[in-house]
Amino acid sequence: MSRTGQTTSAEHIRLELARSILSGGIAPGTVLDETELAEGFAVSRTPVREALRQLASSGLVQQRPHRKTVVTKPDGDTLRGMFAVMGYLEALCAGLCATEMTAGERSELERIHRAMAEQVRQGDIQAYTEANERFHAAIYQGTHNAYLAEISLATRQRVQPFRRAQFGALGRLTASHAEHGAIVEAILRGDREAAEHGMKQHIGLVEGAYHRLADTL
Repeated sequence: MSRTGQTTSAEHIRLELARSILSGGIAPGTVLDETELAEGFAVSRTPVREALRQLASSGLVQQRPHRKTVVTKPDGDTLRGMFAVMGYLEALCAGLCATEMTAGERSELERIHRAMAEQVRQGDIQAYTEANERFHAAIYQGTHNAYLAEISLATRQRVQPFRRAQFGALGRLTASHAEHGAIVEAILRGDREAAEHGMKQHIGLVEGAYHRLADTL
């Protein structure tokens, strides 16, 4: 399998396992065996190992040297802390975008947002989730601060499975898109304070949606 193929397989496996863990299909404490997973996904152990490594970085599983990978979840305080840091980082990013984004970058952000409206109308969670990654990536890039973009992305990847889970909540696609709209409008008019406030509020609502969904699992 090519390197690109391995990466694609690892991402697919990671998403499938994360979805199963968050839905309760794979319970906390479950041992994830690389060989069994490789057989189940009909791949080599290499992409499975990479998928598990990524899941470990998000906190969904625990990996210890010379021991099995075990499904876990961060406790409530830890997860709240992760969301809090992400809220501050992404608010800073959005605020900088209001003052630093080029005209071309603003147009691209607006284009991504408009395209997501159709995905909301269709109720296409998978397409919206993928577009949501592009939306936030465009905001990181728009800061023109490479270090801030790097640590924001790293934090996002750690919390990503919990962020993605929000879209399973009733009405969340519509609400998310509306929240994005307020952020985009603030950025386009160069209102740094409003962009920061809109993004911090958005992340708080994302966290709330996740916890409401998790309480029903």
